[in-house]
Amino acid sequence: MLGVGRNLLSNGRPSETDAITQSVERATLPVVITANGTVEAERSINLSPKNSGVVETLLVDEGDRVTQGQVVALMDDSNLRGELLQVQGQLAQQEANLERLIAGDRPEDIARAEAQLAEAEANLRELSSGSRSQEISQAEARLQRVRTTLQQREVNLQRYESLFSAGAISREDVEQRRADRDVATADVREAEEALSLANSGSRDEQIAQAEARVEQQRQSVAALRSGNRSEDIDQARAQVISAEGSMKTTEARLQDTEIQAPFDGVINQIYAELGAFVSPSVSGGNTESASSSSILQLSSVVNEVVVNLPEAQISRVGIGQPVVIKADAFPDETFTGQVAKIAAQATVSQNVTSFEVSLSLDLPEAEKLRVGMNVEAQFEVARLENALLVPNAAVVRGPEGEGVYVLEGDEPRFQSIQAGDTAQGQTEVISGLDGDEQVLISPPSEAEPSGGFQLPSPP
Repeated sequence: MLGVGRNLLSNGRPSETDAITQSVERATLPVVITANGTVEAERSINLSPKNSGVVETLLVDEGDRVTQGQVVALMDDSNLRGELLQVQGQLAQQEANLERLIAGDRPEDIARAEAQLAEAEANLRELSSGSRSQEISQAEARLQRVRTTLQQREVNLQRYESLFSAGAISREDVEQRRADRDVATADVREAEEALSLANSGSRDEQIAQAEARVEQQRQSVAALRSGNRSEDIDQARAQVISAEGSMKTTEARLQDTEIQAPFDGVINQIYAELGAFVSPSVSGGNTESASSSSILQLSSVVNEVVVNLPEAQISRVGIGQPVVIKADAFPDETFTGQVAKIAAQATVSQNVTSFEVSLSLDLPEAEKLRVGMNVEAQFEVARLENALLVPNAAVVRGPEGEGVYVLEGDEPRFQSIQAGDTAQGQTEVISGLDGDEQVLISPPSEAEPSGGFQLPSPP
C-alpha cells in the first residue's frame, strides 16, 4: 500500500519533500516480453507465363479472392493450336504405319508380286532356250525381201544416171534414187544382223539380267509371305512413341497458356493490360520488373506477423508458443496466434542484434488485419508464482549494484537486493527483503535543493 513517510532534517524540522512509499507485497504475475512488428502476407508471388506471349484475357480484378487452380488469365494460343493439329496428324500417320506392319501385307499385294515373279521366270526361260525356228525363218525371209529391194533400187539408180547423162532428167532425180538405194542397203545390213542374232541365240548378259530379276522378285514374294520383320515393327512403334511425346509437349505448352492461381489468395495488383507482351519472370521481386515480366501479384488470404526480438530474449521464445497481438488499427481488440518460425541467423541494425520471428494468426478474427499494419506482440515467457515484488520505480541501479531504499522509522536506508524478472511494472526480489518493508518510490536524488531532504548514498 502507498503511504507518506515522515522525513526530518538533522535539526528536527519537517522536510519540504514528502517521500512516497509502498509496501513490499507477494503476488503471482505473468512475465511478458513485447516486440513491435508488421502484418505481412504469408505467401506473395508475381504470376508470370512459362513462355513469352500476349495476354489475351484477364479474368480477375484487383481485390478479387481466388482459389487454388482457378484460371486468372489466358495467353494467346493460336499458334500452339495449329502446332497441335500438326503433331496430331503426325501421330495418326505413325500409328497407321505401325498397324499396317503388325497386320502384314494384303493378299492382293502378295498375288501381284507372284504374278510379277511368273512373268520374270517366263522371260528367263525364253532367253535361255534361244530363238525359235519360226523366228529364224522370219529373219531369213525379211533378209531376202530387203535384198530384192536393194537390187531393184540399184537397177533404177543406174537407169537414172544414164538418163541424166543424156540430159533427159535433172540431178535431183538421180540423187533421190541414190538415197533410195542407200536406205535399201541399210535395211539389208540390219536384216543380216537380225538373222545372225537369231541363229546365235540370247547373249550371256541378257540371261544374267533376267536371272537377277527373277531372284529379286522371289525375295519380294518370300518377304510378303513371311510378314514384316520385328525390327521394322519396333522402329515403327518407336516413331509412334516419339510422335506421342511431341503431342504431349505441345498440349502442355497449350495448357501453360492458362495462368492458374497456385494457392488461395487475393489479387493485390495487376501489372499487364490486354494485348500486352509478357515474358517469363525469373524472380518475384520489385514492381518495376514485374510490370514487364508478370501479369499480376497474388498474396495468400492468411497473413502473418513478423517481429524482431533482441538477442537477449530470443532464448525465451519457442516454436508453437502462444502470443497475444495488438494492432494500432484496432485499439480495443486483441488477436491471438503462435510462433511459427524463428530466423536461423541474426540481423544487426544500429549495433543492435535481433532475430526475426514469424507469428501465425488464429482465424477468423485475424482476417481483419491487413498487410502493412503495425502491431505489438506479447509473449508470456514465465510466471512469477507468489513472488516478492517491488515497483520498478523503487529499484535503484548504481555503481554498487541494485537495491531499494527502505524506511526504518523516519530514516531511509539503502538495501541491496537480488532482482529477478519484471512484470506489469513490478520487479521480482529474489533476496534482500523479508516482505514487510516499506520501499521508497522514485526516491529523490542526492542533489535536492538546499533545505530539502537528502538520501544517504548507497554503501
